Amino acid sequence: MAWFERSGARPRPSARRRAPGGVRAAVAAALLAGALGGSVPTVAGADGTGGPLTDLVNPFVGTRNEGNMFPGAAVPFGMVQLSPDTGHNTGYDWDDSRIRGFSAVHLAGVGCALGGDLPVMPTTGDITSTDNAEYASGFSHDEESASPGFYKIRLADYGGITAELSATEHTGRQRYTFPATDKANVLLNAGQSLHKVTDSQVEVVDDRTVATTVTGSGFCQGTEPYTVHTVTRFDRPFASHGTWDGEEVTAGGDSSEGPGRRGAYVRFDTTGGDRDVEATTAISYVDPAGATRNLAAEGRDTFDQAAAKARAAWEERLGHVRVEGGSLERRRVFYSALYRALLHPNTGQDVDGRYTGWDGRTHRARGFTYYQNWSLWDTYRTQAQLLSLLAPQESRDMALSLLKVDEQGGWLPKWGYATAETNIMTGDPVTPFLTNAYRQGLLAGHEEEAYRALRKNADGVPPQDSPYLGREGNRAYLADGYVPHLPDRPKAKPGDSDYRHGGSATLEYALADAALAEMARGLGHGKDAERYAARARNYRKVFDPSTGFFRGRDADGAFTGPADPAKGDAFHEGTSWQYTWLVPQDLPGLIELIGGRAETEKRLDSFFAYERLVRDPEGTAREVWINGPYDYYNADKYNPQNEPDLIAPYTYLATGSPAKTTDVVHAALTLFTDAPDGITGNDDLGTMSSWMVLSSIGVFPVFPGTDTWGLSTPVFDRVDLRLDRRWYPTGGLRISAPGTSGNDRYVQSVRLGGRDLAKTWLRTEDLRRGGELAFRVGPKPSRWGTRVQDAPPSTP
Repeated sequence: MAWFERSGARPRPSARRRAPGGVRAAVAAALLAGALGGSVPTVAGADGTGGPLTDLVNPFVGTRNEGNMFPGAAVPFGMVQLSPDTGHNTGYDWDDSRIRGFSAVHLAGVGCALGGDLPVMPTTGDITSTDNAEYASGFSHDEESASPGFYKIRLADYGGITAELSATEHTGRQRYTFPATDKANVLLNAGQSLHKVTDSQVEVVDDRTVATTVTGSGFCQGTEPYTVHTVTRFDRPFASHGTWDGEEVTAGGDSSEGPGRRGAYVRFDTTGGDRDVEATTAISYVDPAGATRNLAAEGRDTFDQAAAKARAAWEERLGHVRVEGGSLERRRVFYSALYRALLHPNTGQDVDGRYTGWDGRTHRARGFTYYQNWSLWDTYRTQAQLLSLLAPQESRDMALSLLKVDEQGGWLPKWGYATAETNIMTGDPVTPFLTNAYRQGLLAGHEEEAYRALRKNADGVPPQDSPYLGREGNRAYLADGYVPHLPDRPKAKPGDSDYRHGGSATLEYALADAALAEMARGLGHGKDAERYAARARNYRKVFDPSTGFFRGRDADGAFTGPADPAKGDAFHEGTSWQYTWLVPQDLPGLIELIGGRAETEKRLDSFFAYERLVRDPEGTAREVWINGPYDYYNADKYNPQNEPDLIAPYTYLATGSPAKTTDVVHAALTLFTDAPDGITGNDDLGTMSSWMVLSSIGVFPVFPGTDTWGLSTPVFDRVDLRLDRRWYPTGGLRISAPGTSGNDRYVQSVRLGGRDLAKTWLRTEDLRRGGELAFRVGPKPSRWGTRVQDAPPSTP
């Protein structure tokens, strides 16, 4: 039981559908491929005090105040996230009071509806409605619990059914304990999801098996359709069954197909001694046979065995980072964040290696695991780097998966879900994501392949008949050095538009160019490197000397929109104040534009309300900084709720004030708690959680797309990182800061491998040498890291 019992070339849609009537034969044939058995593994690991690390994780963190987390069951990077849906557009909300079902697919911390496929709901009695908003059951947090790989709730209605959930990589495991009744129902709703369902099919295959196919689209401003196939197998025959089409329920019906609300119910008699009903739902993005093979491969265990294996998988993953010191609450917050950071991206292939590519065709992954779900505008800043440390094999496979998207779909994505591009967010996030993989050494053997894809993306625009937007504003950017801010320009394709956020798009392109310049230089493409390095300075093209801030420019070159940098015009989910610091590739140049180190530090102090912050860190973070999860605009202060200025606290390293970086970072860390609202903004597939983890251990990626890590005071006395020897030959790194506390938080000196380190940054190669990164801390700032030459480097 958890420690926390109470808290918080694109395919056409028709090409993805099977022929009617084909599910029964495909599923029945595949079911013959394997039998069902298994064993329970031993759970190992400790938190430094003798307990399992999984006991420190609270899956309810982020389920309130638009953190948009799901509390249900998943394994690391698994295809399935089986979790309750309460009516919130992204799934579960702590303040809701009714559960509509337990669905198989969720994304952690997204801001728009996506997933929620096949909500399954246990009920009793007659089927009086097929709308999950109407047959939903009340529930109480007093009777709800969760831990990694496990979720449990007692429903207030239907005689008090208990639902328990667990998961494997490709399956969701369910156990429902009913009251004594001859009408114990399980409703499988194929026609309702969190997104828009455009077509669904359900078929009762035999007296233990139900198969569905769901096609839908959605997510913010729409997306290309995708299809998911499911097969649900019960542990015993059902007594009766039926299907529905809209509100019309057909007792004994075997199938239902088409648009609108579709589903099936199966019924059990629990008046005897056995009131438990177990079900395993396998999913596939390829075909029904794929779902059935996944079921045969991973559906052998009992529910309890599957739950134990899920817990063991999480124990092993969390054990890659072991911390000592700090309060129990701080360790809970830390491991809850680490848990969230390891949920995505997700396995996209079936157990036989097949996956649906972005060309709508079936492919087979050979020599790598194919992953999907790419919140790149968010994750390129923090999570990509954290995974390169803790999960380099998976990180390599994720990078290779993106190259397959380009190979099979024709272009690199911006924000990809399952088999479709959404074109959500702006800029060029895929470039720093992939150049990070290159700089971390994860693309060995694929460097030139990756470079060709990135070069095409950086120098071109996808054709009009492509679903991708890519660098939408590239023609103007390449000609004039900036993306014009054209807020009224009609959208060329669904999704967001770089032209509607010309100021921030220019800054994002320039950052990406800088990261690509370093990759080009490393691969010996000297002329390209010079060209991209020159483009990396295009941030200057949107700097308005009359205001001293970045600003949008129109197609004729005139600065446009409000002169007030606190207004959000021309900047995506932020203001010029917040985007000021998104120039990690040339902080000396930015500092020069602002007026020197002293003037830049003065602006940073104003941005963070520094004078008040040193007196009241948590109060400033909660009362002065931006606190609404969607309060993007009309502000001149730091926004820890959103991505654009996540690296801003580390800008003090460039002004020679590393102590202020520590002050700001430690204040921001107070916003993370072990309560349902204990996360800043949407987590965005682990982005905010990764910020918390990296900032807590004192090593942070200050220049996304490279392998540059800035240093600040850790919040734990000791952190031991267990690293993959294939990439980190020593197998580990210790980060120590004995006596670190709210009072003793300033770096006095740093030693790496026994040698003094004056600079405030490291390369990944430094981390690979292993040994100990030792911080000596004290109650007052020191001279460490204050020289100009101590600051993190910029692109030459």
